[in-house]
Amino acid sequence: MAHYRGSESKREQFRRYLEKAGVLDSLISVLVALYEETDKPNNALDFVKLHLGAADSEPASAEALRVEVAELQQKCELLMEENKELRNRLSQYESPPEEGAAE
Repeated sequence: MAHYRGSESKREQFRRYLEKAGVLDSLISVLVALYEETDKPNNALDFVKLHLGAADSEPASAEALRVEVAELQQKCELLMEENKELRNRLSQYESPPEEGAAE
């Protein structure tokens, strides 16, 4: 019976360790996400691996990508405006096509 209590104590220590490290919360959130999926994936293990692997790195990289997208959209808008302005300036220097030139 003493052996059982000793191993139970180790189990409890391990459980507290997992809790403190956030492992239990991560596992629970991934399993809840899998449960809430309307179209269940063919391979549940791949789903768990994908979501656990991305859990730590996703927020930082996702935010960096959002910032980059916003900057690129802004740059694209500026370039489109510049392109429009340059086309207008170019059209001022081009002569209109002559009607008899094509014949």
